[in-house]
Amino acid sequence: MGIVAENIKSFFERFNSEKIISIEKLPKSGGDRIYFRIITEAKSYIVAYNENVRESETFLYFTDHFTKFNAPVPEVYFVSDNATMYAVQDFGPTSLLNELEKFGENDYVYDLFKKSLKALAELQINGIKNLDDSYCLTSKEFGKQAIMSDLLYFKYYFLDTLKVPYDKEKLIEDFEALSNYLERVEHKYFMFRDFQSRNIYVQNNEVHFIDYQGGMKGALQYDVASLLWQARANLSDDWKNSLLEYYMDCLSEILQKPIDRIRFVSQYNGYVLIRMMQVLGAYGFRGLFERKAQFLTSIPLALSNLQWFSENKKMGISLPEYERVISMIVQEEIVNLFKPLQANDSTPLVVTINSFSYLKRGYPEEKSKNGGGFVFDCRGMMNPGRFEEYKMLTGRDKPVMDFLEQRTAMPQFLNDVYNIVDISVEDYIKRNFDSLSISFGCTGGQHRSVYAADSLAFYLRNKFKVKIELNHLEQNIHERKGF
Repeated sequence: MGIVAENIKSFFERFNSEKIISIEKLPKSGGDRIYFRIITEAKSYIVAYNENVRESETFLYFTDHFTKFNAPVPEVYFVSDNATMYAVQDFGPTSLLNELEKFGENDYVYDLFKKSLKALAELQINGIKNLDDSYCLTSKEFGKQAIMSDLLYFKYYFLDTLKVPYDKEKLIEDFEALSNYLERVEHKYFMFRDFQSRNIYVQNNEVHFIDYQGGMKGALQYDVASLLWQARANLSDDWKNSLLEYYMDCLSEILQKPIDRIRFVSQYNGYVLIRMMQVLGAYGFRGLFERKAQFLTSIPLALSNLQWFSENKKMGISLPEYERVISMIVQEEIVNLFKPLQANDSTPLVVTINSFSYLKRGYPEEKSKNGGGFVFDCRGMMNPGRFEEYKMLTGRDKPVMDFLEQRTAMPQFLNDVYNIVDISVEDYIKRNFDSLSISFGCTGGQHRSVYAADSLAFYLRNKFKVKIELNHLEQNIHERKGF
């Protein structure tokens, strides 16, 4: 158990006498916060560790404030003296995004979205009352400066990298005009700032909110745009439109007066646009600058959404240079720059991926005619097999997967592997080669190499739609996918 986990355990035992059954480190979230799930004989808890005390104090203050009007936020059980650790209610492992991905757009999931939007409206309107905005982390209000910052993020990290010709002065003028237009919204209340389906948890058919510490005063439309246009959720147009209407119904009921729906929707469309710019800016920075393949492959979907939006939605403001720029970057030749070459039924290439043990049988036999390929040594990562609780498990078991993702450099290692392998897979598809061999070795062929081989197989199937032959040699597992 690491130092942080030991500190969490000592902190928990200081305030709670229940016998601890297990302590599980959760996948890393945004920022430097580290979360643990502690299960006792009585119940389960989420315990946070965060050296950013100001962020913790903001979360705790907002939580206490929202609890006064029964918002669906976690109960806080106890806090360390220096506010670096705190224990809160555990809403379980299932997010709204998980339910959407599991069940699709059915009545059950639609009802969860309605519950989320109604609770959001209540939190936004009630949450601004008597709020001490000195606790807000970045700024007290999402105004013109923050909007301009998001637009410039898109300009610098996406648009400028494409070297698309545009009039810089006119584009900045359009950004200024859009910022001024969106700043003058009729309704400004509490703005969640990151209201997405992965920050909404589902327990006993009810929804609960987390990660609202970035909140501030702002437009009601922003949070709704964040939820309904979340790229990964990929909601249908019917759902987006009907859920927006339902949200406006909730607003009218809570405010006890009708809202100007034409104006509200017009400004909502502007905030949808801001979110899209943020997404492209983030994808540009992570993909075009940091060369992370998973972000590059997300760009075509983002551009497709932008194209549909620009052709079908109106904002009530003229932005000629901006609209001209958008029309250029959604052209097929631009989108194709980010689309990976994909295999089809006639593509002969089969990628053979192996996991093996250096100590037991050594390098796998190369069976292809052309030979070559790659062998990656996973022994640079800490071995889960050194720990008693993982010895009987493999890289396919969740505790081992969590260990490798959270306590080793495996994510960085695999990202580098993806970038290297991409070059050969794309070239082999183009040249109609029929085989490529990629192997991962570790000490026992049980943990690290198994996890890495599974991860690469999943990545290549999703990106290139290529046929995969997956062999875990020490586990005697052989799978064929895409045949």
